[in-house]
Amino acid sequence: MPGNENSSPTKKRRAGKRTRLIVLGVALALVLGLGAGAFWAVATVRDSLPQTTGSLKLKGLTRPVDVKRDAQGVPQLYASTPEDLFRAQGYVQAQDRFWEMDVRRHVTSGRLAEMFGKGEFDTDAFLRTLDWHGVAQKEYDTKLSDTTKAYLQAYTAGVNAYLKDHKGSELSVEYAALGLTNDYEPSPWTPVDSVAWLKAMAWDLRANMEDEIDRSLMTTRFDKGQIAELYPPYPYDRNRPIVDAGTVKNGTYDPQGALAASTLTTAGAAGAQVQTQLAALSRNIARVPSLLGPSGSGIGSNSWVVDGDHTTTGMPLLANDPHLAPQLPSVWYQMGLHCRSVSEECPYDVSGFTFSGLPGVVIGHNQTISWGFTNLGADVADLYLEKVNADGSYEVDGKAKKFTTRTETLKSADGATKKITVRSTENGPIVSDRDDELEDVGKSAPVASSAPDRGDGYAVALRWTALDPSNTMDSVFELDRAQNFQEFRAAARDFAVPSQNLIYADRSGNIGYQAPGKIPIRGGGADGSTPLPGWDSSYRWKGWIPQDALPWEENPERGYIVTANQAVIDEREYPYDITADPGYGARSQRINNLIKDKTKDGGKISPADMATMQMDSHSEIGALLTPMLLKVKIDDPMVREAQDLLKDWDYMQDADSAGAAYFNAVWRNILMLAFGEKMPKELRVEGECLSVPTAKQSDAPENKVVECGEREPSAAQPDGGDRWFEVVRNLVEDPDNEWWVTPDTRAHSGDGTQNRDELFARAMKEARWELTAKLGKDIDTWNWGRAHRLMLRNQTLGKEGPGFIQWLLNRGPWNLSGGESTVNATGWNAAGGYEVMWVPSMRMVVDLADLDKSQWINLTGASGHARSSHYTDQTDEWARGELFDWPSSPKAVEAAAEATMVLKP
Repeated sequence: MPGNENSSPTKKRRAGKRTRLIVLGVALALVLGLGAGAFWAVATVRDSLPQTTGSLKLKGLTRPVDVKRDAQGVPQLYASTPEDLFRAQGYVQAQDRFWEMDVRRHVTSGRLAEMFGKGEFDTDAFLRTLDWHGVAQKEYDTKLSDTTKAYLQAYTAGVNAYLKDHKGSELSVEYAALGLTNDYEPSPWTPVDSVAWLKAMAWDLRANMEDEIDRSLMTTRFDKGQIAELYPPYPYDRNRPIVDAGTVKNGTYDPQGALAASTLTTAGAAGAQVQTQLAALSRNIARVPSLLGPSGSGIGSNSWVVDGDHTTTGMPLLANDPHLAPQLPSVWYQMGLHCRSVSEECPYDVSGFTFSGLPGVVIGHNQTISWGFTNLGADVADLYLEKVNADGSYEVDGKAKKFTTRTETLKSADGATKKITVRSTENGPIVSDRDDELEDVGKSAPVASSAPDRGDGYAVALRWTALDPSNTMDSVFELDRAQNFQEFRAAARDFAVPSQNLIYADRSGNIGYQAPGKIPIRGGGADGSTPLPGWDSSYRWKGWIPQDALPWEENPERGYIVTANQAVIDEREYPYDITADPGYGARSQRINNLIKDKTKDGGKISPADMATMQMDSHSEIGALLTPMLLKVKIDDPMVREAQDLLKDWDYMQDADSAGAAYFNAVWRNILMLAFGEKMPKELRVEGECLSVPTAKQSDAPENKVVECGEREPSAAQPDGGDRWFEVVRNLVEDPDNEWWVTPDTRAHSGDGTQNRDELFARAMKEARWELTAKLGKDIDTWNWGRAHRLMLRNQTLGKEGPGFIQWLLNRGPWNLSGGESTVNATGWNAAGGYEVMWVPSMRMVVDLADLDKSQWINLTGASGHARSSHYTDQTDEWARGELFDWPSSPKAVEAAAEATMVLKP
């Protein structure tokens, strides 16, 4: 018998709240309609628990497919043809995660209002302007191989087979709740729905667009030199880039050559730097529901590989843990896809992590090679100011050009419609048309005298690689079936967006690295750090860094490769600009140091060592500042009592550490006093109000005004990431630097500081009282985990639904170790508080000596159903740094199987 698995202005919303407002209409209806909530929940959540044993018919299969699930409910699929394999994958993912898949495709297609009502029209309008789904359609029509299309079609058929037999609460409890407010029913899945997910990935991993905006906003408060101090150069002398040798010869990268001097300039676009309000664009960006996490220094990953000469197994070990938003269910879906007999006709025998809604495996291993991803951080997006003429044209090189336009019709669940017109220039869509405030961006933006007359202001266009059709989807399948480093590199060439660092290991003992992606070559000497003049064609993108010229290496002499969002290569000497804003290498250098320490004098690294390194919580900034903080004279005995916690602190940010709690509070207050309270309101946390000067260098009381912040906590500055480590490192030996001078900006006056030690003393005082309010007066009860907590929230109804629905869908909290820019990257934003905002979204350690001894873990669980035993059954172990066995061979999978279902033709 079949069984269950349990056997702003009021005219516009403040865009930073868009993701929370998705559920407003639903929440109101639920409050009114769920008086018998407990009964309703029990009666509906069980409807959606999928069948995991016995047999089912799946139309279109040519032969049976076995679905074997282990103790965590992770499915391993066995089929005789690729089409059968991916058809079954679509069916099984729909069983576990269809609500998540459905919401994702409504984001990528700009159709949220069709689920949640016309309150989402503004969000949809911005998404339609970006046109992710339209670009994905072009990719499907013109770029993807016939083989990839066939796999997408098979996957789609599997999803739709599940939809055909399941409606409403049979799909998930969220549909039952949604049904109380409207009659929404999911439309059939399409292949383009899968392809469009890659655009969402690219959006959330788009690198430095916010840095461009923030630099421009800072000019209202800081001069050019001060801004440069807040964006220091990468510390190449201290933090090793991914590759530390190599050169480009005749257009091809040679990993053995010495780096050649750069032939390109990195000057900014002198003619048209935006130097005023881009806050509206920042809010427009925040309007897009973040499917992977908040942008900024937290979005990244750790991945490293060690060759067999340095491991206890005698073969490579590969580790990976991508840092993304904590989501429920997790953004990742664990799965194995196996051809019963691997051959040219059926070449797949792969296991790892993928995304629900996407066929194939994204990160993991087949029976020959393994690979991991980290965000490369390439600058692949630019903002262009466009001069709009009175007749509706725009200007390029003194000549008028007509906008390209298209009309989009938005529809809502209640039947309302709205039409919008999207305008585009040769640089890209006009994003400023989607917000009244954005129309003001160009009205006050100072530009060079050579710029055209602004008239009614400049429009703002977005140039972004992901808006150009590519064949990234081909790359997913190519990686899954690659058998050696050459095939791996060939697959990486097709991984156009988002640009990722790809690391490699194989069972022949080889390790390697490839930097792929479409990375633009800019004109006009621009480096991508500031918005550009659209009216001057010399600043257009001139092409792409040749794929053959992108850095790579195989079997480096040092015996290991580390990628953790640091600089790829020394860009002072590399002949192309990859990014002006790499991560600053705190995590990567810590990993490098741990590997070097473990392997010195002939030492070897074990699989357990790799897992232990993933949980390393060492604070680089703590090690730098703590000795200085202990030297500061403190008179207040209660503050001195807290200061004493630092005496025996080992710089590790363990959940039970009182020293870590106090240091991080001090660090937060140092940043806020020295930098945060001097930031323009557009970069400060929304609702936090300060008394600030009305102009630069004007600190007299009569020249002050109360000004309130406008940023969401996850995006405010200073965020405390490793860029700020470098900022403070560069200033800390100058005790009289102007940054240590603080005005009386808070409600309590008289606490201004004139030098570093005064500011440190005040930060320690503020931290003492902040933690007293948060954790209690008795410091013996303090620990970092009580302040640094993870709450897992359903991404729609769990955000702002009534308490009962939040109880039903959400889980937590967990008190976590780790921190910002730490290997165990449980990130928090110093401007916004201590709450965990991004996490290692999964962890894996692949053992190439015996793949069945590999280990893995997901943040939550396999299921998206709130009352499934596999909803969050991995989270406790994840929080403790534990890993589960990862069977992949037929024998190991069979031994681990606790539920088996056969899908029959």
